[in-house]
Amino acid sequence: MVVVVFYLALYPLPGAVVVVVCEIRPQVQAQSLKVRDARIARKEEGMSRLAKRVALLSRSSYSAAAAPPPRRPSSAAACRWLAPALHHAIEPTAHRDAGIGRRHYSSPSSSSGYHVSPSSSMKGAVFRDPTRPLSLEILQIPRPQPGEVLIRTKACGVCHSDLHVLKGELPFASPCVVGHEITGEVVEQHPLTDPKIVHRFPVGSLVVGAFSMPCGSCFQCSKGHDDLCEDFLAYNRAQGTLYDGNTRLFLHGTGEPVYMYSMGGLAEYCVVLATGLAVLPASLPYSESAILGCAVFTAYGAMTHAAEVRPGDSIAVIGVGGVGSSCLQIAKAFGASDIIAVDISDEKLQKAKIFGATHTVNAIKEDAIEKIKTITGGMGVDIAVEALGKPQTFMQCVQSVRDGGKAVMIGLTKSGAVGEVDINRLVRRKIKVIGSYGARARQDLPKLVSDQNAP
Repeated sequence: MVVVVFYLALYPLPGAVVVVVCEIRPQVQAQSLKVRDARIARKEEGMSRLAKRVALLSRSSYSAAAAPPPRRPSSAAACRWLAPALHHAIEPTAHRDAGIGRRHYSSPSSSSGYHVSPSSSMKGAVFRDPTRPLSLEILQIPRPQPGEVLIRTKACGVCHSDLHVLKGELPFASPCVVGHEITGEVVEQHPLTDPKIVHRFPVGSLVVGAFSMPCGSCFQCSKGHDDLCEDFLAYNRAQGTLYDGNTRLFLHGTGEPVYMYSMGGLAEYCVVLATGLAVLPASLPYSESAILGCAVFTAYGAMTHAAEVRPGDSIAVIGVGGVGSSCLQIAKAFGASDIIAVDISDEKLQKAKIFGATHTVNAIKEDAIEKIKTITGGMGVDIAVEALGKPQTFMQCVQSVRDGGKAVMIGLTKSGAVGEVDINRLVRRKIKVIGSYGARARQDLPKLVSDQNAP
């Protein structure tokens, strides 16, 4: 069973943080809304704990040899989210686990623990073109190469950039499996993988995976800029493969290649580069923790490396969906003073107050730029963050900052979209416009999940 975490609240639509659990099979039974509501409440409580965790990051440390955490109980909740999207109905077999995730135990001295049978198959949600919904199809269980880890997926977030791909707004190779923020269980390592990696991520350990998986050896990675990894952009984002130029996903039976958006997390198994993983502590539940790999990871990179938030800074966050809500929490944890949430949904703005917003602005009901300036005594904010990806909000972000301020752009948009900037103001007022794609997986992901940051 794979948990699909819907953290995304689309900007034009009402909604907040929602956790949905679904099983990758065409026939599932939805349980009561009471169960889901309890999960939503638990999610909000977990996000509050996350803010406390982020506040202690400066004192965090990471032990590469940490023992694997105990297993968490799996959730029994389910939903019908994928069922209406099926193109080819796949009936569960009488013996569903026969051939899926079959374990072959080896001697205690083995570095890889147990293996998944090469003949095993799995189910995955495959995207083929924007005119067709996702379809559940039978895939071969992927085989990890050296430096890669095979993960049995426990939970996977659904991000707005996934939706851009599904709607054809971001060109990407197809057929493919999307889903790029996951938690799961380590089930296999390649025999030639570095023993240090095997020791760090032993079979059976629970891990969280970041959407950006640095190669660790390109020019940018050698400078510590994992978020600019050349291989990730050239191979995964441009071709849908890992860094040897090959995908790890193939249709069962025909062997047709299926491409990977990051690790292709909307499947029962996925392959992740070890550089994009961190061990998930026992204090964090695997379902809610999936969004650490993108929603929180992206926000942390923006607030830490691009915005460089300092205590007392005034901050506006435009678009308070999954990433924007995380920005609010991190801004509060870093000691920001005025924290202004801008959206067009009153429901989301109410939620924003829970996540740390001191002021809210409904951009439909009032001029967002003027309201931000009023709140800040006519100056504008020190830092404005655009977390939606629209030309209009891009312009609002730039115009909301004070002289010498920073406008940080983290929202992806339709390919080819252009944002406008007042050049004279940019030059004369020393406005800084900074793009931020994410955090740095090797340095930042372990900090975000470290038990030493727990309240």
